[in-house]
Amino acid sequence: MTESLTLPLPERLARVPFLAEALLLAIAAAMFFLLPYSLGFLTRVLILMVLVLSIDLLLGFAGIATLGQAAMYGAGAYAAGLFAIHVWADPLAGLVVGAAAGAALALLSGLVLMRAQGLTLIMLTIAVAQICMEIANKARGVTGGSDGLRGIRMDPVLGLFEFDFIGQTGYWYALAVLAAVFLLLRLVTRSAFGLSLRGIHDSPARMTAIGTPVYGRRVAAYALAGAIAGIAGALTAQVTQLVSPEVFAFTLSAEALIMLVLGGTGRLIGGIIGVAIFMTVHHTAAAHDPFNWLFVIGAMVLGVVFFVPGGLVSLPARLRGLMGRAL
Repeated sequence: MTESLTLPLPERLARVPFLAEALLLAIAAAMFFLLPYSLGFLTRVLILMVLVLSIDLLLGFAGIATLGQAAMYGAGAYAAGLFAIHVWADPLAGLVVGAAAGAALALLSGLVLMRAQGLTLIMLTIAVAQICMEIANKARGVTGGSDGLRGIRMDPVLGLFEFDFIGQTGYWYALAVLAAVFLLLRLVTRSAFGLSLRGIHDSPARMTAIGTPVYGRRVAAYALAGAIAGIAGALTAQVTQLVSPEVFAFTLSAEALIMLVLGGTGRLIGGIIGVAIFMTVHHTAAAHDPFNWLFVIGAMVLGVVFFVPGGLVSLPARLRGLMGRAL
């Protein structure tokens, strides 16, 4: 206790449990009142945070590089949309269906993909997403083809909160799901399973030597990340009430990976920060210059990679280190 009081204030604050998460949650709640006419955009940001958290579980904790997370995202979106149209329009049931679809696709593909490494793995994950997009395009009678899946109508959340045109219910609904996913992943990453994933990330050979089933753990992590990506896709289908084959687009996976790199891998809150920064810069830059906004994004990514390799989440610690050396 006495030792903690002698630490600098930033370090003492950093040791307070859930302080950063509570601050981000307070900011998210404030955005609802500060930007009431941008709830659609803000809800999209929250959904992307869920998707990026799934990638962080793979890349940041298990060391599994992927550029095909859109496959599970799209599977969850179509599954939730079709479930709402033909079976039951309950939002929470749709989330379960979306998670199951994402996990099933990840499990089936992961049994093959997790035997590959490096560039081969990256290319195979892209291939899976492109195959799913082609299937969605061809299965016009089921998915609506290039016109998209229409006619999705959702029941009120918990039977009480109806989805409105302004997007108020959709925003709080997405925020609640994001918070639940974040807490789930926090428990998972701090469990024995999560610690084994960190070990696999650092040295698969050593983990194999001590008897850890590396292949099985990688497949399990891929399936869990697929379920979370499926939840993000289901959220998209329920909030926008439309699903098109573009949910499988390569650009979605690539941008989500860039968001994670910006925020910082291996720390869940880094993905949250990365999405918020990327989407804010993207939205602002594209509004000012619709043709050259990618220059701003590229410059920002280069700056982070060169000067803050650990991502923006590590910036405070890096600044403290620089100030300490200067003194």
